[in-house]
Amino acid sequence: MVFSSSIKGFRAAIQGVALAVALSFCALLAAPAEAQGIRIVSDAETEAMLREYSDPLLRAAGIDPAAVKIHLVNDRNLNAFVAGGQQMFFHTGLITTVNSPGELMGVIAHEIGHMSGGHLVKRREEFENMSMPVMASMILGVGAIAAGAGDAGMALIMGSQHLATRSLLAFTREQEASADQAGATFLQRAGLSGKGMLDLFASMRDQELLSANRQDPYARSHPMSGARYSALEARVKESPYYDKPDPPERVHTFKMVQAKIYGFLDDPNVVFRRYPASDTSPYAHYARSVAYHRTGQLDRAMTELAPLLEQEPKNPYVREVQGQIYFESGQVEDAITSYSEAVRLKPQDHQLHLGYGRALAARGDRETTEKAIAHLNTAASGGNQPYAYYQLSIAYGQLDNIGMAELSTAQYYDSLGRVQQAKAHADRAMRQLAKGSPEWLRAQDIAMQPNPERRG
Repeated sequence: MVFSSSIKGFRAAIQGVALAVALSFCALLAAPAEAQGIRIVSDAETEAMLREYSDPLLRAAGIDPAAVKIHLVNDRNLNAFVAGGQQMFFHTGLITTVNSPGELMGVIAHEIGHMSGGHLVKRREEFENMSMPVMASMILGVGAIAAGAGDAGMALIMGSQHLATRSLLAFTREQEASADQAGATFLQRAGLSGKGMLDLFASMRDQELLSANRQDPYARSHPMSGARYSALEARVKESPYYDKPDPPERVHTFKMVQAKIYGFLDDPNVVFRRYPASDTSPYAHYARSVAYHRTGQLDRAMTELAPLLEQEPKNPYVREVQGQIYFESGQVEDAITSYSEAVRLKPQDHQLHLGYGRALAARGDRETTEKAIAHLNTAASGGNQPYAYYQLSIAYGQLDNIGMAELSTAQYYDSLGRVQQAKAHADRAMRQLAKGSPEWLRAQDIAMQPNPERRG
């Protein structure tokens, strides 16, 4: 019994070593991101930009873009990572820290290199292959300690951990170099320059001179040796697209997204210092409009948006921000008008339908609520959209359609990975819905799913 417990403890210790040196991956990401402390945020404009950058690179890698989920993480650190199930996570800090679209696409290409190379699976296999020899050394060390040879026992235990760390670090360095080369290949296949990738990785190499607590997480998890950088430099510079600049429209979209992130996530006073009143660029207007909204100054927020609405009448995301500001300021009718125009300009964007549906539901009358449900269902069809299901539960409740309200609540909890709550609401939905109907069957699927495995 003591022996089994020791093995379990050693396996946990080894897993800790593996995770410590595998910071660029979330290979064991089985639970939803929120459950692991990853703060997921949604923004239609930012995610559309990430899609625009990612899709040609995914196709170049032979990966179906529709099969890959992109998540935006509210974190100021420069970081990005891939996870099981073909998921890519990008920190807001990455987007605001890089200097150009090319640098951001370089990170995306590198992460797709990990994905296409199957590095998550290979790393897990590498860990499993080395686990038993390492555990055997640890068990021998415990035996030596029990026999009175404490120093020898501790040497065996510490030596096994050191060998495990060195083995995984070597394996990680090999995979990082492989992802570099693959990323450079995908950029070239897509007709894109790898110069931004090289520029960003050069700055990461310089970061290694800093103390660990001052380095960006991406630099710590992607150590850039001189040899690795030289190999990447040679590969990137041989591309016929090396000197191809970012198109002006791509740079403009990138700066607009940066300004929006600053406006929503930075302290308003910081935003006003970053974009003083003397700055009349569209990016300054965008950031200040959001900052004024966050300080409750609706008139000034709309004054800042006015030039953008005039300069970019076909930009759906400026209309979306206008709708959000109106909605959160209690101006529901104005919000409906703004969101309606955003959806008209880009009807294929599911998140724009979410904002429009939310505004319509807030009006409260039956006809408008039914219209809201149609748009919210469109939003929910775009993938894992918990907030769309949440809004649907409210809208169905307004119509006294308790069965669909319960089903939407079950789908909301299910999309968050909260299985017990999802199953409870699915059971209630089944009691209200017509047995055998498509809605009843969806509720049954949720109700019959297995309970999550308890870890302890």
